[in-house]
Amino acid sequence: MAKFTRGWQFTGTNEPLTLVEKELKPLDEGYVRIKVHNAGLCSSDVGALHDPTWMALISVPCILGHEVSGEILELGPNVEGWKIGERVAICPMPYNGALGPGYGRDGGYGTITSAHSSMLIRVPDNVSSDQAAAATDAGMTSYHAVVVKGGVKKGTKVGIIGLGGLGTVGMDVAIGKDAKVYVATRKEAAQKKAKEHGAFKVAANVKDFKDDQLDVIVDFAGAGITTKEAMETVKPGGKVVLVGMHTPEFTINGNDLILRQTQLVGSMGGTKEDIADVIQLISEGKLKIGVELIPLSAVGEGLKRLESGKADDRLVMYT
Repeated sequence: MAKFTRGWQFTGTNEPLTLVEKELKPLDEGYVRIKVHNAGLCSSDVGALHDPTWMALISVPCILGHEVSGEILELGPNVEGWKIGERVAICPMPYNGALGPGYGRDGGYGTITSAHSSMLIRVPDNVSSDQAAAATDAGMTSYHAVVVKGGVKKGTKVGIIGLGGLGTVGMDVAIGKDAKVYVATRKEAAQKKAKEHGAFKVAANVKDFKDDQLDVIVDFAGAGITTKEAMETVKPGGKVVLVGMHTPEFTINGNDLILRQTQLVGSMGGTKEDIADVIQLISEGKLKIGVELIPLSAVGEGLKRLESGKADDRLVMYT
């Protein structure tokens, strides 16, 4: 039975992550111990390193990493329906008031983590562990915005603003759902990527789709002006889903809300069911999340790459 985990520990804002070895604590009731296979790197961890407001959400000292897949090593008291050796992904959202891995307890930037059994999702044999890890946050958040909040399904005309990590997954989810996808991004490389992935129409600005009568627009950029332009562009009675938080305060035209009866809704995170749906899309060959694999030793360097915008795909650590 494993007695220690080795991983990158966070102790406070503006303090570097340190590679530590920690003794494992006994499992609480309902929890399982998991050998980490892969863990996605997330920009929220970059925020934790520099923004003190994140300290309210992290129980320090804590090994970071909340996008986790692996296999069950040990069952805690009163765990039913699971067995040692099963491949699983972990929903990173809080459970019963307790924060998830990488926030409330040691997470995936290490060799071993834990989770309540009700927050686990089975990973099919034909889905790789790196895809499963990426599904837990990038997949969940994008799917929740596009499908759950946006209502995107086969035939929906959906606009996607911004083709960063989440926006790319959101676009691919919509394409996997057989929606008609319109992508707005200023970067030429991103425009090329959108066309290669199967977007129906690509432009530098969402306003270029004004005459296309889009049913819904999902704003992954959140730059203020992007949301305003989405409200002006979506068809009357349509919906704009805001995901990006680049500019938290902005002005919109009340006429778009009232006279055109446009809906504006926010979307954050998602659910275990969203992750299961994303993994099912991957299993069916309708979605593949772009990932770049890096070793456990390169987590610090990987977070710096995220901060500088030098990661084209989702960085995923392997142990």
